[in-house]
Amino acid sequence: MDLGRYLINHSSVSGDIISVDTFLNHRVDPEVIGEIGRRIASLAGPLSPDILVTAEASGIPPAVCAARELSLPLVYAKKYVLPGTRQAVSKEVRSATKGFEYTIEIRKHVIEPGMKALVVDDFLAQGRTALALGEIIEELGAEMLGAVFAIEKAWVGARSLIEARGWPVWSVIKVVSVEDGRIRLG
Repeated sequence: MDLGRYLINHSSVSGDIISVDTFLNHRVDPEVIGEIGRRIASLAGPLSPDILVTAEASGIPPAVCAARELSLPLVYAKKYVLPGTRQAVSKEVRSATKGFEYTIEIRKHVIEPGMKALVVDDFLAQGRTALALGEIIEELGAEMLGAVFAIEKAWVGARSLIEARGWPVWSVIKVVSVEDGRIRLG
C-alpha cells in the first residue's frame, strides 16, 4: 500500500492543517492503520523496546497496531487528571491545532524503571506531546529510545527539538510542505 498516495487522496487541507479524520484519528480504517502499525513496528523492532508509549487519543490506533505487531504492551498517557493525590507523573502540553493547554499523565506503576520505552504517535507537528512523553518516561526511570510518527509535518521543524534532547525520530510518511491545499511528500 502506498501510504503517501493514500494520505494525499484521503485527507483534506485547511491552511497547514492536514485532516486525516476519515482514516486515522476520528474514523479509523483498519487496513490503513494496520499498514501504518506494521511500518512503525519495522522501524521500532531493531531498537528492542520493552514498551510503547503514546498519548490519548489519536496516537492510540497506530500505537496499538504497532504494539500488536511487536507483541509489546502499550501505555497511553491520559489527557485528563482526576482530583486527589496521584501516583503519576504529569506534564502540561499546549496544542497548536486545538489552541488550548491540557495535562497528560502516566501512572508510576505502568512503566517500570529500567524499561526501554518508545513513543509512537499519529502526528509530529510542534513536537510538544512527544517531548512531554519523553520527559515523563525519563522521570519514571525508563530509557527513552526515541519517537516514531505515522505522519511528520517536516517543514515545522519539531524533529530537531526532539533530536536536541538526544532522542532519535522516525516517521512513516513525511510531508515536506502544504501549499495551495496540496500535500507534498518528501
